[in-house]
Amino acid sequence: MALAKLGVVVLDCPDPRALAGFYAEVLGGTPTVEADDSGEWVDLKVPGGPALAFQEAPGYVPPKWPSPDGSQQFHLDLDVEDLDAAEKGVLALGAKPLDAEDRTRTFRVYADPAGHPFCLCAC
Repeated sequence: MALAKLGVVVLDCPDPRALAGFYAEVLGGTPTVEADDSGEWVDLKVPGGPALAFQEAPGYVPPKWPSPDGSQQFHLDLDVEDLDAAEKGVLALGAKPLDAEDRTRTFRVYADPAGHPFCLCAC
């Protein structure tokens, strides 16, 4: 028996509204903004999937991909029908390629505008 269920995946970032907007364009959904004494928080309810949240983190330093001296912390795998079309879309939204040269693989790695790694997967 599970002790808990996954509530939300939270990404630290310098600009929660901007990063939530990026993922809303990629995954769908509408960001909901909250603010309190600790900074800004944005929820994104993803249609048919788990929720994402974005938390303001002053001094945020993005993970590196790949890095033998630092961890990537975590990454998102995003399933797509067409890798080329999805790649074109995420690049237009501000993603940066990290490991996307090998066109024979069923996945490609990118960084979102705040530097979090994510994979487009046609697996």
